Amino acid sequence: MPATLIDGKAFAQTVRDRVAKDVAGLKSSHGITPGLAVVIVGEDPASQVYVKNKVRQTAEVGMNSFHFEFEATVDQAALIAKVQELNEDPAVNGILVQLPLPKHMDEASVIEAIDPAKDVDGFHVVNSGLLATGGGGMVPCTPLGCLMMLEDQHGDMSGMKAIIVGRSNIVGKPMAQLLLDANCTVTIAHSRTRNLAEEVAAADIVVAAVGRPEMIKGDWIKAGATVIDVGINRIPAPERGNGKTRLVGDVEFAGAAERAGAITPVPGGVGPMTIACLLKNTVTATLAQNKIELQQD
Repeated sequence: MPATLIDGKAFAQTVRDRVAKDVAGLKSSHGITPGLAVVIVGEDPASQVYVKNKVRQTAEVGMNSFHFEFEATVDQAALIAKVQELNEDPAVNGILVQLPLPKHMDEASVIEAIDPAKDVDGFHVVNSGLLATGGGGMVPCTPLGCLMMLEDQHGDMSGMKAIIVGRSNIVGKPMAQLLLDANCTVTIAHSRTRNLAEEVAAADIVVAAVGRPEMIKGDWIKAGATVIDVGINRIPAPERGNGKTRLVGDVEFAGAAERAGAITPVPGGVGPMTIACLLKNTVTATLAQNKIELQQD
């Protein structure tokens, strides 16, 4: 039986609806409007589109949106000065510096300049450390979205075997920590893992975040497993015409969908959840900064 498709677009809409309700509650009960500042350096087309979507969705849920653009040649000190200015601005509750940055910049230094309390991307070393030690810091948006979809599929995941293929600081490592916290038995694999097919075949949950198109083959997937495909890769599509391309994930979708119990499509799976969780994190940061607890219904 073909796998159930996990509709990331629909799920993200439910998250945004909840965020909009919380924002309205903050405004009416406390006179506070959460503010998200997005900083982008250079004119990378993919980053420009992504930032445009972030700015639009921030406004749609009723938040204040602050958008700052710098030339690709900007001095790192000037960028950090802007970050520090935003740290001090009480109207800004969340700060996001769009990655990647130009090669002449040290991304770690720029991220570390962000106040951890406003680090809604969850990339600051303080938030990474809090996540690793169960301290409740800001959680990176993509792993948080993946976790929410898995919880929706399974509820209690205690004892399930999970494999994350990919070991980045942005997805792989925090995803592993989140699944450990959910009482899964977790394996972290990567492109150099020996017998990768066997490791994947043993897993009830597969999170693919290795950045290689269709690296994980469909027949590797355990029957009934849940597959979360974080990969977004553009490959040639000659069947669509000369020079045309199409998007694929890190998982060979057609084969995996025949074996999995549930699977995210690419596009339309994990991607929409990333921005939705960014908005969710901005509300979380606003509540923490103002020591407010909203009533949940």
